[in-house]
Amino acid sequence: MAGSCKNDSDVVGAVVASSRLLPLVTDSVRSTLRPELLDVIEYRKSGLSVNWIIGCPLDCSYCVRHLFDNFEMRVPRALMREEEAVDRLITHPHFEPGVTPIQLLNRATDPMLQAVKPHLFNMLRLLDERGLTNHVLVISRWHVKPEDCAVLNSFQNIKVTLLITHSGINDERVEPVDSNIAATSLRTAFEHAARYRTVLYWRPIVPGLNDSDEHISQALELSRYAHATVFTGLFYKDQIREYYVSNGLPEPYEDGARRKVFPEELERRILAAAKARPAGGSPLFRKTSCGVTYAHGVADYNGHFGIRELCDICPASQLARCAKAWTPPNTPEVAAMAEALGGKLVTINERAVVVAGLDEQRRYRLQHHFGYQIHDINKPHLVQRHGRAETGWPAPQEVS
Repeated sequence: MAGSCKNDSDVVGAVVASSRLLPLVTDSVRSTLRPELLDVIEYRKSGLSVNWIIGCPLDCSYCVRHLFDNFEMRVPRALMREEEAVDRLITHPHFEPGVTPIQLLNRATDPMLQAVKPHLFNMLRLLDERGLTNHVLVISRWHVKPEDCAVLNSFQNIKVTLLITHSGINDERVEPVDSNIAATSLRTAFEHAARYRTVLYWRPIVPGLNDSDEHISQALELSRYAHATVFTGLFYKDQIREYYVSNGLPEPYEDGARRKVFPEELERRILAAAKARPAGGSPLFRKTSCGVTYAHGVADYNGHFGIRELCDICPASQLARCAKAWTPPNTPEVAAMAEALGGKLVTINERAVVVAGLDEQRRYRLQHHFGYQIHDINKPHLVQRHGRAETGWPAPQEVS
């Protein structure tokens, strides 16, 4: 195996060397971009997100590119080269080797686009050569070929997870990309997976659009070709809603929302269908990190075990892993780290650490370091609606 991986690694270098590099964004274009888009490192719940390439032609109407005012930027361009992006990542004040999850190119392009793929592989190679053992998440809805799988299998240190986004949406106004592309990619990636793992990213699921019994059945059948399946709803933030309205798209909800919209009744139907299906298919998870870590046979790095209502669908084997790893952190240590980040510790309970004065990025830094949920006292989490918008849910009790 070691010799094979070394040869594959040489192939990665050859592919990158023989590829035509994406041009760098010009100074004139750079001056028109929002500062957030130019900041290539952003902490998100599933890890430090590295986005050194921007621009995507796939035009999914609900894309987060709306939040950065660059939805019209359809030709991929590089903000910098991989070597600089890696240096920025590993010297970032929130990065911890072997601990901090990493996401690549999940904000402004698709990493498996033909022009982007060599840059993705080069970044993975650079991370792997540094001996890092961190989780690395790659999210795509585009073509994955056997030769791509060979490259993904070549990395010996990083824990690579390929999350294939599949919705089954057939309204081209909402999602121009044929979902059959993602379905084929998932099967290919699963068939060839050795060192990496494959997750079916079943999203966004939207009432009246792709939530029919047939849609649900098709997705559950597709879950046979994944090590885990994560299902979730739609980010319908105000910028995305404005795009829907201005382009005459059917609005799935009346109002925008800060968190993903996923009504209770929709979840109930999906879980009932999953329970009733014949044997086979990968287990369902509500949270990305839960699916990723199950696929790799390790405990959830986000400490969701404290939010027990999230765990009622998890396999017993994963519950055992998470229970063993889940320990309330040391109070003085949490207090000192929260203070160093500019906030303060409020309390530690059986569900989460509650803090004040820390934005999302700094809370995620704490969360991944301790493997325990970190909540903001001003944004309490609610039972049965953890991380979801209020649309479609009864008003539950506040817990933190």
